[in-house]
Order: sequence, then structure tokens, then C-alpha cells
Amino acid sequence: MYQRLVLVGHLGRDPEMRYTPQGTPVTTFSMATSRKYNTADGQQKEETTWFRVAVWGKQGEVVNQYLTKGRKVLVEGVLVPDENGGPRIWTGQDGKPRASFEVRAQTVRFLDPKREAAAAPNGAAVVPGEVTADEPTGAEELPF
Repeated sequence: MYQRLVLVGHLGRDPEMRYTPQGTPVTTFSMATSRKYNTADGQQKEETTWFRVAVWGKQGEVVNQYLTKGRKVLVEGVLVPDENGGPRIWTGQDGKPRASFEVRAQTVRFLDPKREAAAAPNGAAVVPGEVTADEPTGAEELPF
């Protein structure tokens, strides 16, 4: 069996990094993806889906250092289901049921143009690029 999820969207908040008791860094952030479509009656609709993303190890440290809210990224990874195999479901403060999709990132690619890239602490420009997990993820080419 095989599962791979590819998302392109914008960070909804600044990444937050923490460490496991064993000292492994993990960075989490929310990410929004959107699609626009026309309804049967000709009205244009926009649908936004939110994902919670976890990035582990050295890759998580790089993501935490260079990404900020609003930055555009491509994330490749796998869905992490709850114990029932679905999205995490909870009741919001307004009493309405909510659900979130959780993704364990294997690859994070910064998509902002070079001129918008953040500056590194030493003053060098950070070129948007790819940060991959230590585990092999395959050599497929993306169709876009």
C-alpha cells in the first residue's frame, strides 16, 4: 500500500518548534489550501481546507527558522489519522463540530520568489528550496 499527499498553500500561522523528551525537534504549523470553482448556477465559489503539518528532525529546525505566516509552501507527506482512521474531530468554542487533517511532512519546499525570501541571520539571502526528510521518499517528478 502507498500513500502520498501533495499540498500547495500558505502558512496560517508562524511555525512552532518543540522537542520530544528524547531531544528530537518537531515543528508544527497550520496550512491553508484553496480552490475556486463555478457552481451550477454560475456563481464563483472558493473553498479553503486547513491542514495541521508536523515536520520532524533537522528539517523541522530549518522550517522553524525560515518560514513565517503567509509564506507559500509545497508539502509532501502522509495523512495521520486518529484512532478511528479519520480526521481529528472536536467541538469548537462556538459549539459547532470541527475537524482537522493532520499531515506528517516528508518534504517541504519553499515557493516564495527569491526576492521575497527571508534573510538569514548572517545576512545571506535564503534561496527558496527544498528541505527533505532523512527517510527516502521516492524520485517522482511533480506534474506541475
